[in-house]
Amino acid sequence: MASTILLLFLSALSTANAQHRNFNLSRGSSLSPTGNSSLLSRSGLFAFGFFPSGDGFAVGIWFEKTPHKTVLWTVNRNDPLLSRDATVELTGDGRLILQELGRQKNFINSVDLEPAFFASLLDSGNFVLCSSNSTIIWRSFDYPTDTVLPGQLLRAGNQLVSSISQTNHSEGDFRIEMQDDGNIVIYPVISSDAPYYAYWATNTYNFGENVTLTLDRNGRLYLLNSSGVNIMNITPGVVPSDGKTYRATLDADGLFRLYSLDLRGNSNWSIEWYEPSDRCAPKTICGINAYCDLIDQQPVCSCPPGFVFINQKQRNLGCYRNFTAESCAFKNEHTKYSIEELQNTVWGESTYSIVPSETKEQCSKACLEDCTCEAACFQGQECLKQKLPLTFGRRQPEESYTTTFVKVGIQSRSNWTTVPTYTNGTTIPKYPNGTTVPKESKKMFRIDVFIIGVLCLAFSFIVLAFSAILIFRYRHWACRNISSNANEGLSDDVSMRSFTYGELEVATNGFSEQLGRGSFGIVFKGTLSNGHGQRTIAIKRLERVVGEGEVEFRNEMRSIGRIHHRNLVRLLGYCHDDTNRLLVYEYMRNGTLADYLFKPQIKPKWDERIEIILNIARGILYLHEECESQIIHCDINPNNILMDEYGCAKIADFGLAKLLMPDHSRTLTGIRGTRGYVAPEWHKNLPITLKADVYSFGVVFFVTICCRRSIDITAAEDEIVLVDWVYDCFKANEVRKLVPEEVIHEQSLERIVKIGLWCIEEEPAVRPPIKKVVQMLEGAVDIPVPPCTRSS
Repeated sequence: MASTILLLFLSALSTANAQHRNFNLSRGSSLSPTGNSSLLSRSGLFAFGFFPSGDGFAVGIWFEKTPHKTVLWTVNRNDPLLSRDATVELTGDGRLILQELGRQKNFINSVDLEPAFFASLLDSGNFVLCSSNSTIIWRSFDYPTDTVLPGQLLRAGNQLVSSISQTNHSEGDFRIEMQDDGNIVIYPVISSDAPYYAYWATNTYNFGENVTLTLDRNGRLYLLNSSGVNIMNITPGVVPSDGKTYRATLDADGLFRLYSLDLRGNSNWSIEWYEPSDRCAPKTICGINAYCDLIDQQPVCSCPPGFVFINQKQRNLGCYRNFTAESCAFKNEHTKYSIEELQNTVWGESTYSIVPSETKEQCSKACLEDCTCEAACFQGQECLKQKLPLTFGRRQPEESYTTTFVKVGIQSRSNWTTVPTYTNGTTIPKYPNGTTVPKESKKMFRIDVFIIGVLCLAFSFIVLAFSAILIFRYRHWACRNISSNANEGLSDDVSMRSFTYGELEVATNGFSEQLGRGSFGIVFKGTLSNGHGQRTIAIKRLERVVGEGEVEFRNEMRSIGRIHHRNLVRLLGYCHDDTNRLLVYEYMRNGTLADYLFKPQIKPKWDERIEIILNIARGILYLHEECESQIIHCDINPNNILMDEYGCAKIADFGLAKLLMPDHSRTLTGIRGTRGYVAPEWHKNLPITLKADVYSFGVVFFVTICCRRSIDITAAEDEIVLVDWVYDCFKANEVRKLVPEEVIHEQSLERIVKIGLWCIEEEPAVRPPIKKVVQMLEGAVDIPVPPCTRSS
C-alpha cells in the first residue's frame, strides 16, 4: 500500500514538472534573463533563450546536457550584449522580436513572413516558427553561425563563421564556405574567395552546382548532389556509435572539428575528426607581424626581432614594432639598422618587390639599403622584399632553406640596452644586437641632440609668437561667433542644450526608428518642437564610452558644440542621464555618402562628385586648421559622411575619437578607424598626425570618384582593392578605365586622380596638408606629378 502511494506521488510530481517545462512559445508569451529564460526541446537535450555572456546576456541555442552549456547558435551575434531588461516575445500579431528597454525592436524573423502562431525548439536543435496549421515558416537551421547539427544542411553559397572564443560568440577570424562549384573551402574572414587565401579545401570543385554539406546522426559529414545522393564522405574514418550525438564546428582557432558526446553519461565532447591537421595552417591565426610555430603539435605565436605583442595575454592579436622607423622622405644620417635572421620562416602577401640574389648576404644587404624594405625572404636565388604589415607568418615544420631577414632599428637611446660597469658604476649603452656604441658616436649623439634641441626651441618660440599675432583673434572669433543664450526650442541659432533621457525617449517614440549604426553607437530618428512646428533630429546613443564624470562629459560636449561649419554635422544637444549618454544632431535627409553613392540606380553626376569631395576637404580643413582646438577625426569613411537635402556633404562624429573604448573597433590590430580607410602608420607604430585623416580622405576621394567601395570582392582580381587599382591605372596611363561611363576630358580626369594619389602616399610626410589639397581642388595651385612611392 505504501509503495503504491509513493509511486502515485512520484508520478504526480513528474507530471507537475513536465507541465512546468516550456516546449513552445505561444502568442503573447515572452522570455527574459530574470524570469522564464529558456525553452527546452522535448528530449531535454537543447535549450533556446537567454544565456550569460561576459557582463550581459545573449540569445541563442545551446546543448543542455553538458556541464558547460555548449552554445550552438546565436541571435544577432555581433550586436552588443543584452541587459537584464531584454525580452524575447512572440507578439499578438505573430512576430518574434528581441527588444531591450530604450532600444529599437529587432525582428528575429522577417516581417515579410506569414505571422507565426507559436515557436518551438525541436529535438534536432532546430528553433522554428510555425503557422496555425503547424507548418514551419522559419527555422534557425537556415541561418547557421559556427556549427552544423545532425540533419542540418549547409547549402551552396552559405558559410559558417567561427566565434572569437568559447565565451565570446561574436564573429571571429575564419569562415568555411560551401561554394557554388561544389568545393568546401576555409578562408580568413578578412579575405576574398581567391585560392591564395584558402588554407583547407575538399577539392570537390568538379562536383557541379547545388552541392550541399550535411551531418547525419551517425556522425558522418558528407556531400549531397542536387538529387540528394551522397557523392563523398568527408569523415570516412569516423565509426558510428549508438548513444552518441554529434556536431561539426568551425572553432576559434580556424580548425573544422567533428565532436561526439555520449548521452549515456554526463560527459564532455570528444573530438572525432578535424581539418586541417596542421594547426598552424589557418592564416591570420597569430595576427599581423607575427608567425606561428608548431611546438609539440600546438600552435605558438611569436614575434620577429624588433617586434613585441600587441597584447601579451592575447598573442593571437599580432605584434607591433618596438621602435619608430625613419621616414623614407626625410632620412636621418644617424639612423642605423641591424639585420636579424629567422630560419625556415615564411610570410604571405607582404611582398612588394622580388630581386635576384645569389647569396643570403646579397638579400640582407638589398633590404638594408632599401628604406621601404621592412623584411626580406631569401629562398632559392630570389630575395622577396616585404612591407608592413607582415601577414600569414609561420615557421615551416621541416627544413625549407628559407631565411627571413628583419630590419631592426637602433636609432635612439630609448632602444638601447644598458649593462652596469664595474669601474665607476655607470652604464654603457648598447645596440639591441649587443654591440657597444662607439665613444665618438655617443659624443656626436649628445652634440647633435643639444644643437637640434636649441634650434627647435628657438624656432618654436618665433613661430608661436608670430602665429599668435596673426591668427589668434581670427580663430577665437570663428569658434565664438555663436549665440550662447539658452533656449528650450531648437531653432537654428541656439547653443547646446542638455536633454533628459525621458525627453529623448519621447522624441524618438521609444527609439523605434533606427537610421543606422556608426562607430560610436546606434542612430535614431526623432522630432522636437522648436516653437514654430516640428523639427526632425538624429539622436546617437553612445556605446562603450570611456567613463568620464558628468562635468568632464558636459565640458567635452560643449567644446564639440562650439564647432560650426557648413560641412560638419551640427551637434544640437546631449544627454548625460545616469549611464545614458546620447547626442542630438541635425537630421540629414539623404543619409550617408555610402547610401548616396551605392544605393541609387542613377549615380551622382561627375560635377556632383567633385563638389562632394570639395565639401569633405573643406570640413577636414576646418577641423585641422581653422578651429580653436585642432581635431584629428581618426575615422573618415563614407559612413561618417552625411548628405543633406541639397546634396551637400557633411562630416559626422568629429571630436568623438577620444570617447571610444580601445576594444570597440574590430580591426586586425584594435586600432581606430575603418578597415580599408586607415593610414599605413597605424600598422607601423608611427605617431598618428593630421596626415592620417588625409590618407583616409584620399580613399574616400577615389570611392566617390569611381562610385564603388574601397574593397570589392566581386571585382576582377586586380581591381579588388580600389587604391591599388587606381595606382596601377595611373602608372599604365589608363585612368579612363576608372570612370568609363563619364564624359570628361582625359587631362581633367588625370588631374583629379593625381590629387587623390598625393593623399594616399604611404609616407605621412609626403602627403600634402589638407589645405594644399583644397587649393589643388579649387585650381589655385598647380598639381605636380605624385612621387609614385606607393607599391601595389
